[in-house]
Amino acid sequence: MAVIHHTTVQPTKLELLTTWLPTRPWYQGGEARPGLAKSGGFRLDDPQGEVGIEFMVTTDTSGPAPVTYFVPLTYRGAPLEGAEAALVGTMEHGVLGRRWVYDGCQDPVLAEQLFALVEGRAQAQAQSTSDAPDPTITRSCTAPSLPSGTFTATVTDDHEGTDIAAAGATLHLNRVLHPAGEGDPLPEGATGHVAGPWRTSDDAEVRGAFAVLRTA
Repeated sequence: MAVIHHTTVQPTKLELLTTWLPTRPWYQGGEARPGLAKSGGFRLDDPQGEVGIEFMVTTDTSGPAPVTYFVPLTYRGAPLEGAEAALVGTMEHGVLGRRWVYDGCQDPVLAEQLFALVEGRAQAQAQSTSDAPDPTITRSCTAPSLPSGTFTATVTDDHEGTDIAAAGATLHLNRVLHPAGEGDPLPEGATGHVAGPWRTSDDAEVRGAFAVLRTA
């Protein structure tokens, strides 16, 4: 179980993302500095209790229309070997000290737990409360089995989002979020999903798909 410490971090997560987001191929902002606000999210537990796993939803209001992004992050107490390109930045945590913050899609601990969530082997947790399941996060899976344990994933970013592929299964993460209409079906060929709520820039609650599963 992850313990949520209500303390200070320097720089803040949103300050780190303000620099990092414009470097991503799926970023839709212009030349202006992003104006980010927290819009929602959830967490997953690392069974080993070593890695913090957070799925943050943040909205950029710097452009002509707000854009909402889905940003998985991991927090580690030491650098992740071989993941220099995935480093979002470092921050000083008021309780835990220095933390290395990574693009979670590139972190094998997050990938393993995200597949487990889709299959129903892991449970979404509240973003800001310890030991509190988050029932607003829904999932489905009709695939017979998904990768589990230690596995190697191939991660691909493009202008549409991020694919995490392993053992014949691919999770497509919708990096730019759009509200779904009530009863909207999954895309053709999808065999699972993760969905949840977030708040818009005018403080309305909407829901949509965070990730969509396809299997060979």
